[in-house]
Amino acid sequence: MSLEIRIAASSDASAACNVLRRSISECCVLDHKNDPAILDAWLGNKTPQMVANWFSSPTNYSLVAVDGEDVVGVALLTGAGKLALCYLLPEARSKGAGKALLAKVEEQAFSWGVKALQLHSTATGEAFFAHHGYIHSGKVRSPYGVETIFFWKQLDVQPGEPDAKDGKRKRFCNCNPV
Repeated sequence: MSLEIRIAASSDASAACNVLRRSISECCVLDHKNDPAILDAWLGNKTPQMVANWFSSPTNYSLVAVDGEDVVGVALLTGAGKLALCYLLPEARSKGAGKALLAKVEEQAFSWGVKALQLHSTATGEAFFAHHGYIHSGKVRSPYGVETIFFWKQLDVQPGEPDAKDGKRKRFCNCNPV
């Protein structure tokens, strides 16, 4: 795999839409359980035009993972510090594309001054985000009927800095845990 992570262009929208639709349909069976109503709701806004709109929004930071000429992954960070998308083609999983996308998103969020990155993960993605230092903070039902896991990761404190006492991080609201 000759992987390149780059800013998504509107010309990537169709390929990125394919990544989203295939990833959800094929990789997230644990979440949607092949329920047509859930799949229709989840995939409803995953159109090339909608993806192009997301990519062109000035408040979003959108990336694609490209292997050769093929878009194999997509990630989107909102200006509010939410990882809204992080999906891979089924055949691109476990080859470093997800890790590379996540690292670039975290770099961008940190450069924007985002204190903590947050996301709603599928059960399928839960182990991936936990492995990369995200903290499980409860479950949330998505608008399309899937139970998601709320994760967050503090970005503004590096290990060894004064606020990183005992290796524990503050909560994303910047309040000290009880």
